[in-house]
Amino acid sequence: MIARRSLLLGLSALSMGGARVAFAQAPGEARLVVVLLRGALDGLAAVQPYADPAFAGLRGLLAGGAPGTEGGLLDLGGRFGLHPAMPKLHAMYRGGDALIVHAVAGHWRSRSHFDAQDFLESGAGQRLNSGWLNRALSAMPDAGPARRGLAVGVDVPLLLRGPVRVGSYAPPGNSSVETDTMSQLLALHRADPALGPAFAEGLRARGFSAAVLAGQAPGPGNRNGFVALSGAAGRLLAAADGPRVAALEIGGWDTHAAQLPRLAAVLAELDTGLDALREGLGDAWRRTAILVATEFGRTVRVNGTNGTDHGTGGVAFLLGGAIAGGRVAGDWPGLSELFENRDLVPTTDLRALAKALLGGHLRLPVTAVAQAFPGSESVGAMRGVLRG
Repeated sequence: MIARRSLLLGLSALSMGGARVAFAQAPGEARLVVVLLRGALDGLAAVQPYADPAFAGLRGLLAGGAPGTEGGLLDLGGRFGLHPAMPKLHAMYRGGDALIVHAVAGHWRSRSHFDAQDFLESGAGQRLNSGWLNRALSAMPDAGPARRGLAVGVDVPLLLRGPVRVGSYAPPGNSSVETDTMSQLLALHRADPALGPAFAEGLRARGFSAAVLAGQAPGPGNRNGFVALSGAAGRLLAAADGPRVAALEIGGWDTHAAQLPRLAAVLAELDTGLDALREGLGDAWRRTAILVATEFGRTVRVNGTNGTDHGTGGVAFLLGGAIAGGRVAGDWPGLSELFENRDLVPTTDLRALAKALLGGHLRLPVTAVAQAFPGSESVGAMRGVLRG
């Protein structure tokens, strides 16, 4: 059956191709954006440790070409390479505005999308009705009506739900349903003698060819929803009287099959969207920090359908003019030993990155950071993340 989280995400993605953005207000000129990659990005494909002696043998056809070769990886300092579909992020890296942290994981060890995404957004080891970013902001002194946020899209992510009021606005634009959702619905109905043929014919009429459903071609409709929302978010954040905090999300990362073409397409969309966010922010970019995170990584080894399955350790990106970038950070564990003999061993707690941005960038008090992540006293903020 279709996972409940996947179905809900698919049905709520009718505006802007599955991308959403929510805003909230925080005092000061610093801007903070959190980008949620729903579906679990394969960090070993996005940022490949090509110099690790075990990498090529474990990854097989998913290993990219060496930096400097045609269509090869984009060099990140001699040990790691960025996926070639992300040249704009690479330019930010070379300009010192992108910090990459590898072997990152949250404080949970669940391979369920539904559970892991809830834990990622709630900031706790249990399901809560509020998100860590909303709780952090609610600890600030009342800033009046300007604190009311705005969610652009059809839903507000759990990350920003809670005491701070957030409104919603659905922008006009092309509607589309994620290809992953359509593929799962087709599989669900295929055996039904009445519904199966009718559903398949309906998909073909809407542009979902066999190649699209197999992930070998882009889906119909607006695949640039994340790009449009990112640009709009940047412009709103840049306004003198605009919000200072935003949360965006983009799906399509659950690459169990045909990962090479599917991942390249969504990485390119993410790359273009992040650059649109940078352009929209204008001069405010230098006062902005962006955290890009996913619920968990993916398996090191390739599965039988040329994809990867749910894993543990992954990668996170920190972007913006406020970030001390131009390097790959974190404690790289190597691939000679794997977590549970299948995953990248996690060495950095995702909460350490978030705490660095809440405390060091937004200048929230210690009590606010603690309220955001209950029970995390043993996890300190990652050092060296911010300029100055």
